[in-house]
This record gives sequence, C-alpha cells and structure tokens, in this order.
Amino acid sequence: KNGKNTLAVLLGRPATRKLYTAEMLAPYLLLPLLAPGLGWPAALPLFSLPLAIRLIQRFHPEAPGPVFNNILAATAFLRQRIRTVPDWPGPGIQFRDITPLLLDPRAFRLLVEAFVLRYMNAEIDLVAGIDARGFILGSVVAHQLNRGFIPVRKKGKLPFTTVAEEYELEYGNATVEIHTDAATPGQRVLLIDDLIATGGTMLAAARLLQRLDATVVEAAA
Repeated sequence: KNGKNTLAVLLGRPATRKLYTAEMLAPYLLLPLLAPGLGWPAALPLFSLPLAIRLIQRFHPEAPGPVFNNILAATAFLRQRIRTVPDWPGPGIQFRDITPLLLDPRAFRLLVEAFVLRYMNAEIDLVAGIDARGFILGSVVAHQLNRGFIPVRKKGKLPFTTVAEEYELEYGNATVEIHTDAATPGQRVLLIDDLIATGGTMLAAARLLQRLDATVVEAAA
C-alpha cells in the first residue's frame, strides 16, 4: 500500500508487479525446504497459493472473489482435483489420481505456473520426467523453461543403449532406464514426477542421472 517493495530496495530496482509477486511468494517457496516432513503433495499447493489466487482472478474474473480470499480455500481448489482411488492397483493402496486436475484447465495452468515460477531463474540445463505421468508435467515445464527434456522410462521402452536402476514399489519391484547420452557430466537436471509415494522411483531416477555424472538440482512432484 505504501509503494515499497523489499526486493526492489535490495536489488536497487524500481518496484514492478513481478517483484511484488516474488515478495509475496518468497515465504511459500521456502516451505518444501523448511518443512520437508509435509511431503511434496502438501507443500506444492501451499507455496503456489498466492500465484493461484492471482491467476484465477486474472483469467477467470467470474469466479466468486470470497472463494480465493484465503489460503485454505485456494488449497482446496487444487486438492479437490486430486482423486483418491482405493485398492488400486492392489489391496490397501490409496492411489492419488491427478487426471481430474489435468482435465481442469485452470488447475492445470496453476500447477504448471507454480513449477515455472519456482525454477525460472534457477541454473537448470535439463528437465527429467518419470514414466509416465511425470512426462506430462515435466515436458510442459521444460517447454516453458526453454530447456531440454529427458524421459525416465520403464525397462525395455528405450531403443538406444541405457543405464538402469531397480527399486521397490508399494506393490513390488520395478526398473527405470535412461539413455546413456541423456545428460553430459556436469549438467544440472530438475527431476519431476506427478507424486511421491514411497520415493523409490524418484530416488532411482536420481541415481540414474548421477551415474551419468549429472547433478540433480531438485526433485519435485
């Protein structure tokens, strides 16, 4: 209200809309680092909430204002579009299905923009997405960041020479692979999947990239 912006003062630059947005988002961007116990599915909606509110109000002014006047309501906007399917693909497993979120153009846009905002100024050379839903998010984020994309595929799906890593799932074992020329030594890679259950797939993918002497900057889901 007083026209002052902390980031603008620190950077010695005029206050702009982007700097006001960055200042507003800063506390939430740190949440996954400060509170890793929450898990990424909980942290992602929280750090993207201010952006979610702004984007919805900008592109969908017909949306009722009070709905997005507080953090809890905006969290619900994203979480309500993640469906839980019980006992799939096996008894006792609660499967988190993101297809309703992908089907909603508002929610999908908000999710992608949250990733892009977090990493747009990061030193990243490539984005890797994990088979299969990680391809959806990872490739779109890579496109928006103007970076190359690495598909981390299930065993036997890649045509060229590969390196492989086996890992444990909630319901068995599996193997993921990448091409041996997917990354060069020293390249910095952002690893993306749709969600984290046991973390086994994400860890296996990270080990694959490290075997090529690439650096995993961060793993996100």
